[in-house]
Amino acid sequence: MPRVETNAEAIALQALAWTLGDSARASRLLDLTGLDPAGLRARAGEPALLAAMLGFLEAHEPDLVACADALAVQPADLVAARAELERA
Repeated sequence: MPRVETNAEAIALQALAWTLGDSARASRLLDLTGLDPAGLRARAGEPALLAAMLGFLEAHEPDLVACADALAVQPADLVAARAELERA
């Protein structure tokens, strides 16, 4: 049976795309996670990676707020998505 994407995963994937849209922010994400672009692409759908990426945004509140604004969600929605993905 195919895996169904949750709302938390959808939000996290949008946040990942937003994060990667800025080269400095993308470089910082890769530096902090130790991933390379190929590894990130390969694991982009994994709940653990998505949760870690949202945690990356949470660690820098200006990015969290800017991402939430860009996605038309509340910062708390991103935090809740991370928590849900960590339980997955």
